[in-house]
Amino acid sequence: MKKILTTGAGGPAGVNFVMSLRIAPRKIFVIGVEANEYFTHLACTDKIRLVPTATDAKYIDRLNEIIQKEKVEFVHAQPDIEVATISENREKLEANTFLPSKKAIRICQDKFESARLWQKNNVPVARLLELRDESDVQKAFEELGKPMWIRARHGAGGKGSTPAYNRETALSWIRYWKSRDVYWKFIAQEHLPGRNIGFHSIWKDGELVTSMARERLEYIYPHLAPSGITGTPSVQRTIHDKTTNEIGTQAVLAVDPNFNGIACVDLKENSEGVPCVTEINAGRMFTTSFFFSYASKILRRDFFANIPYLYVKLAYKEKLPKIPKYNILPKDVYWIRHLDAPARLVENKKVLGAMYT
Repeated sequence: MKKILTTGAGGPAGVNFVMSLRIAPRKIFVIGVEANEYFTHLACTDKIRLVPTATDAKYIDRLNEIIQKEKVEFVHAQPDIEVATISENREKLEANTFLPSKKAIRICQDKFESARLWQKNNVPVARLLELRDESDVQKAFEELGKPMWIRARHGAGGKGSTPAYNRETALSWIRYWKSRDVYWKFIAQEHLPGRNIGFHSIWKDGELVTSMARERLEYIYPHLAPSGITGTPSVQRTIHDKTTNEIGTQAVLAVDPNFNGIACVDLKENSEGVPCVTEINAGRMFTTSFFFSYASKILRRDFFANIPYLYVKLAYKEKLPKIPKYNILPKDVYWIRHLDAPARLVENKKVLGAMYT
């Protein structure tokens, strides 16, 4: 039996990852680790262990203690901060990983550098400027127009993002964070008014193994964020879109022509309907990876869309069945969820299944 370790096991993304493995055709023993002692109680792993935060100097040593004791063979990192730490220290880890290269992860976790790379490689991307000081704000409005999008250069879940319709709003937003002693680096991006899309893919040596795209329709508690985006959708649906598939693929290969592991590409359509890449979550799953896994089980009665399971098999160098590179699920399958409510899989307005996520 495979023995793997997953970090961030008590968070939503970690729970979705483990739940996907729970419905896989073969049993995988999962040891979870969590830096939040309260969230250890939310993990659905076979075992759960408390660890320091990924910024702690003892983090890797603690992981190795658990790896040795539990005879762990493979480590999956989930939150970005843990992906970054494990990536940079992968040689010190006493278990295998299946991560993109260190350079690829560094690029993907920097929204400014990744966007410049995509521009250079003619991948559709929102126009952007680095906001190094307040004088750059006026320049951004002149070049990007109104409204423009302000966001933190690093971080997930819509971190530090807000639309700005005028200079006063933009400056007040940046000053607000500084007043709280939060010194994020900010960027300004062209406002993209169209569909919000996620392209979920796994790769082996620069070859796309399989993928699926989805459209985010509504977010959990959008009124609590100035941007209206809280990072986690409450309503999403599968889509078949050739342009999205092509651009998502181009974006990953631009980062690394030999890309390995997970690439979750975020895209948003511009005013002309062209999907523009906004970021790639490299080395980790989207929050709701269980959506595709559960839909695969219910609709196809197989595991071909169970991306966490396929990813683990690839990490163990196992042969996969023949599966399509794109559109591994039917289009217009909905995943409807909210806090403390059972998620619903819906097709043609009919509930196909309900699970707690």
